[in-house]
Amino acid sequence: MTDAPATLCESLKTATMLEIDGLHIWDFFLKVFLTMECMDGRERKTWRFTLEQVRAATFDAAKESWTINDGTDDHSLKCLDAFTPSNDVDELEEDGSE
Repeated sequence: MTDAPATLCESLKTATMLEIDGLHIWDFFLKVFLTMECMDGRERKTWRFTLEQVRAATFDAAKESWTINDGTDDHSLKCLDAFTPSNDVDELEEDGSE
């Protein structure tokens, strides 16, 4: 990450995956709350942050992560751009080339 986003909300708009406290999250939503969910072994873990908590998050440039507090604990949150495969086979068929 070369430039730090101005806000966590801004960073979340372009993220395709998150990492919170070392766990990778691809199931997350930002509406009235930031809601995240993942499986850690057999245990389902969920996090829920209010928009105020999201807005209050601070960026640590050295760790390239955000510190966000859920009202009880601080959490380390990284916004990532995960690899998303394209449907190259269909694109090649449309172009008529292989």
